[in-house]
Order: sequence, then C-alpha cells, then structure tokens
Amino acid sequence: MSEMTVGDAVRDADLRVLVMCLFQITGDRKWLAEPFLPRRDVRLVAPEDAGFSDEIAEQIWAAAAAASGSKPAIDDPGDELMVEMMSTCLGEPVAPEYAPMMREEMGFISRDVEWPAAAEHPSILIVGAGASGIIMGARLARMGLDYDIVERAPSVGGVWRDNRYPGAGVDTPNHAYSFSFARPHRWSRFFAPQADLETYLQQTADECDVTRHVQFETSLTGAQWDDDAQLWHVELATTSGTEERQYQVLISAIGQLNVPKPPPVPGTGTFGGRCFHSSNWPDDLDISGKHVAVIGTGASAMQIVPAIADHVASLTVYQRTAQWARPIPRYHDPIPEGSQWLFEHLPFYAAWFRFVMLWRYGDGLLPLLRKDPDWEHPHSINPANERHRQQMADHLLTELDGRPDLIEKCMPTYPPYGKRILLDNGWFSTVRKPNVELVVEPVDHVDASGVVADGQHREHDVVVLANGFEVFQGASRLGLRGRDGVDLADLWADDDPMAYLGITVADFPNFFIMQGPTTGLGHGGSAIFQAECHARHISACVAAVAEADGRSIEVYEQPMIDYNDAFDAEHEQLIWSTDGLRNWYRNDAGRVVVIMPWRLVDYWSMSHDPDLNHYSIT
Repeated sequence: MSEMTVGDAVRDADLRVLVMCLFQITGDRKWLAEPFLPRRDVRLVAPEDAGFSDEIAEQIWAAAAAASGSKPAIDDPGDELMVEMMSTCLGEPVAPEYAPMMREEMGFISRDVEWPAAAEHPSILIVGAGASGIIMGARLARMGLDYDIVERAPSVGGVWRDNRYPGAGVDTPNHAYSFSFARPHRWSRFFAPQADLETYLQQTADECDVTRHVQFETSLTGAQWDDDAQLWHVELATTSGTEERQYQVLISAIGQLNVPKPPPVPGTGTFGGRCFHSSNWPDDLDISGKHVAVIGTGASAMQIVPAIADHVASLTVYQRTAQWARPIPRYHDPIPEGSQWLFEHLPFYAAWFRFVMLWRYGDGLLPLLRKDPDWEHPHSINPANERHRQQMADHLLTELDGRPDLIEKCMPTYPPYGKRILLDNGWFSTVRKPNVELVVEPVDHVDASGVVADGQHREHDVVVLANGFEVFQGASRLGLRGRDGVDLADLWADDDPMAYLGITVADFPNFFIMQGPTTGLGHGGSAIFQAECHARHISACVAAVAEADGRSIEVYEQPMIDYNDAFDAEHEQLIWSTDGLRNWYRNDAGRVVVIMPWRLVDYWSMSHDPDLNHYSIT
C-alpha cells in the first residue's frame, strides 16, 4: 500500500485508538500528554474524533502515516504502563486489576496453558461446535492436545447457524464479540448481522484447524463415569446408528440459548398456516404480503419486527411485558474501508479498538444495577438507575410523540435493566407504522386461522413464536451420570442448577461446562469473553492433573456450595432479584441462576487459575 493510501486510511481511524498505537509504536511519551489526551465519551460507538480539534487530528494522522511500517518500540506495556495507557485512552481512571486481563484480551501476553513436558495426553470429547466449542478446541490445540468434537448439526456455528430470522444480529459490538486469539475479521459494520457471525465462526474454526476434529450430525445421548477406569463411557447417536466410546475428559459446550421454549399459548398445533419458533425460521418462507403475528417482545422480536414490517400486509405484535430499549444511533453504520485496513495492517490498532469496545460494553453499567435500600422510587433502584430510566423514557416519549396509546402500551413500569438490555433497532418507529398493531391484552390461544387475545380474534397467515429458550437445564439434558450413578438431571432438578464457577460439579470427575449456570451476562461483556475464561480454567485443570501424574480432577462439594452461596448473596443486592420482577434469569422459585453478579474482571480473576485446594486430583 502506498504512503498516500496509508494517509487516507488513518483519516478513518478512531483517534483515541490511534494515539495509543502511536505511543506503542514510537515509545514517545508525548502521545500520553496534552494536547493528545482523548476526551471521555461513554457512547457505545463514540465519534472517532475523540474530542480533538482539526489541527490536532491532522498532527495525529500525519504521525501515524509516518510511523506505519516502523518496528514497534513496546510490544507489551506491562501492568503499570498498561493502566496509564488505558486511562489515557478512555479519559477516565482504570483500576489496576484490569491490566492483566486486558493484556491477555489484546494479545500482549499469552492466555495459553503450557502442557507438562512428557506428560501423557488424555482423550478429550467436546460436545458442541458453536463459539464455545471452537474456543475450547483452539485452546487444546495450542497446548498440543488432540480432541474430538461431536456436533448435532451439519456445520459449526451454534446459535449463529440456527437463528436465521430476518434482522438477526449481535447486540454486542462485534469487535468485543470476537475471539482474542483469532486474526482481525473484516466485519461489515459495528453490530454484525447473523450471516457475518456465522461466516466468522466457520472461518475461525477452519483457520484454527478445529473443523477437522468435528464429527457432524452426531449427538451425545448419554455418558457414565467409570470410577475404576477413571474415564467416561459415552453414547453417541450418529447418522448410521448408535456408537459407544470412552474418553478421559468430557466438556459440554452446548450453550444456553439452543432449546426453544414450548409454545407460550395453547393451540399452536392447530394453526393452518406456518407457525414456528424464531430460531426455526423456515428458509423457504416468503412473508411478502402476508398477515404476520409475532408473539413476544424480547430480544429476537426486537430484531424481527423492524426487519419485516415493510414487507408484510399486516404485522400484529403480542406483548406480555413492555421493554426498555436503549437508543443506538450508529447500529447500522458500516465500517469504513480505511478502518478495515488499519485493523489488518497497523500494529496494535485492532487490539486497542477491541479494548475500547470491551470497556464500553463491560463493567461500567454494573453499579447502576445495585439496589439502594434508601431509594424510594417505585420504578428504579438507585439515583443512577433513575437517571437512565429518565433517559430511556425520554427517548420513548420522543419516538412515540403524538401516540399516547402506544406510550401507554410501551412504557415499562419495572427498573431499567431488570430484564435483558435491549437496543432500539427501529422498534418504536416500527410500532407506529399503519400496518403494525401492538396488542398488550393476554393471548388466550391460537386456532386454525389466527390468534385470540382478550376475546378478539385476529386472522394471520404466519405466527412467529419469539418466546425465548430453555436456559436452566443446560448440560443436564445430555444424560450424564457421575460417580455412583448420580444423574445430573436429578441434581439440577426444579430448574436449580449448581456448579463451581459454573464450570465443575461435585461427583462428576473430569467433566467441565462452558456457558454453565451462573455465568451468563446481564450487565455487559460477551458470551465469547466468558467462554474464553472457561476454556482457560478447563485447560489449566486438565494440565494440573497431568502435572500431578493423576487421572482425574473433581471439585469438592463445599467450594461449590460456598460459590453458589456467594452468588446468591450478591444477587440479593442486584436488580434482577427485585420483588415482583419477572425475567428469564430467575427460576420459578425466584432464584437467579443464569447470569453472573460480578464484574467481568472479577470472574476473569476467579476462574483464570484453578485453586487446587478446591479440587481433588486422583
């Protein structure tokens, strides 16, 4: 690329990121001082000028173009300098505990676990080839270990292979929703659509040599721990019949959002048109000119409804609960070509951009979700939470100005963030359209020709069930029996799963869970970040067994109990356990079991290196 083209590319740069690159490339501390200090901006996709004047921006662009191709002066800043750089980049103080985590996330130091020299390699089975399975396979390969993956579908991709509905996409900035170990991906925009994500997962699986380890169209139907042989006897259902194998290590990577909930209302089986869950959207469905019903107003519906409203004759949305939604002005913005070049060619640019996105969609929201016992407002839980409530309410009132009927239907009465954080992807402007009706009366049933709600029958050609997923069973649906035949499904009965760090379970040696109970995210971050934490912990546990010349590792029961007690105690202080609030994070007993109450950096620290005092190695 010519020097002039480099000069053009840097003009598309995020200047707060470019300044960090300049310092790391040159080592010149002037880039950490005035007049090159970026202005603080908490927007998810903030303006690239970082508050700099045109004159200063020109100086930064020119210096970056001149430095392109130079040998970097600083490969790894170390913890102390990393804190200074992060704080400078963001225009706000960053706590020291984030330094080692971010150095790993940005690739400055390795996250890999070293395999003990001359140690025997265990046989390992991973169940599932979605993002978690790809992460686990890549980590094991970097340790020099072999493994097998079984995947029920004919390709990798998990939820991003299955959820193909119109408008499907990530609600986390994709530079944060990405693998720390993979090369930068050429995303089409800041929030990637489903097709981009599926392609990314497939390409990463190929590039990391994971795909060849996968046996497709194969399901784990059961597994029994053999304490004498210190291994798992597994049963697989394949296209050619049943197969039995033995593995020393068994890893569940099936995720949480892959089994649709049963239909939320009776009668769906009698409907004469097309009726399906949002994750089973038919490839051959043509909705043009059709009368469509969407039952549910959660994250999937928030994407489906704006995407199809202009293509259907009528669209009826059946809402159980109004949803808070944050405005995201640049949700559909494409990533400029110059930025794409910088991600691929300028040292450290992709890493620092990743940091900025991780930070903005990270731990900053969590303090707003802590209950203030002295706060008396009925629809918020503390002053900052109330401020956010007012901001989102103002956005709703502006979007629905002149439609008091819709304002009444759409204004939530629960504290913001009490349910999953949703992004306004044109939702409010869509429900205003003349061919869209928002029904808030309870749905009674579906019949052969439509939906009955509050005694009124509405005819439809298509009914979409956007009512979410079964999130409590997780790995217990795999038919696992641990020591002495204990059944994981019995252990996790009543939708009350329990695991240490969400990863290991007492009486289940050499069994590990990715995206297990207590590890989902409700305040920020990404599932990929969590899965990388899990892969690190699991690989370190497997290496610890080899280091001890053992055959198995198992968490003691008391650390598992203590962890879950701490989990419950922390949630008592947070928004998701608010009295009267219904969300899919809580089981019928009211216990939050899905999402993590701690900061990302806390969970990273808790899970990074296993405390072997909590484990028995045999």
